[in-house]
Amino acid sequence: MAPNRNRSGIYADFHLHTVYSADSLIQPKTLVDMLNAHPFIKVAAVTDHDSVRANKPTIELAKAYPDILIIPGCEISTKDGETPIGDMLVLGTYELPPKPWTPENVADYAKSIDAVAIVAHPFRTYGMGEYARNLKVDAIEVLNGGTSKEGNAKAKAFAHELGLPGTAGSDAHQVSELFAVCNQLDASMDVDSVLAAIKKGRVWAHLPTTVQSK
Repeated sequence: MAPNRNRSGIYADFHLHTVYSADSLIQPKTLVDMLNAHPFIKVAAVTDHDSVRANKPTIELAKAYPDILIIPGCEISTKDGETPIGDMLVLGTYELPPKPWTPENVADYAKSIDAVAIVAHPFRTYGMGEYARNLKVDAIEVLNGGTSKEGNAKAKAFAHELGLPGTAGSDAHQVSELFAVCNQLDASMDVDSVLAAIKKGRVWAHLPTTVQSK
């Protein structure tokens, strides 16, 4: 769907990493500064690899800016026994799910705390692909900044087939990758409102350049 600048709502990046992920160079303060500088993306979910350590310090830094919202979260590397299955995002949590981190357990944990479970980049490395078909998740990541056009197109078709909302995340690990994609939401600047909008399908995945062109 083409972005509509006349639609009321907010813009968000639902998948990014800070230095609390071993492979990321983004400092929490830099993330907040970049949100402050951006003309319309003012919401970000912190989704470090198997960690929630960045959530509280980033939220504390963002308190200086009333128009910025940080959503606490994580990206979980799910497994079935010792077999890797694929990554899942949990938005709206300050805690890690209890182990074992099977996809089913992570989805159940998200539901138990009224959080949002999203299958991350299903059709690329560390994605779970068709395994997600029978999971009780809230959304599929259909626009990922580190995924090919073909992989994102396949994810979008997959979400449509499953009747699930599609979300966007830059999957940034360095500053230059932040906000490469974004979500447009029919929501207010409140974590519960954002999570509810995703669950209700009031979310649209976009490239920021197409938003700016409107």
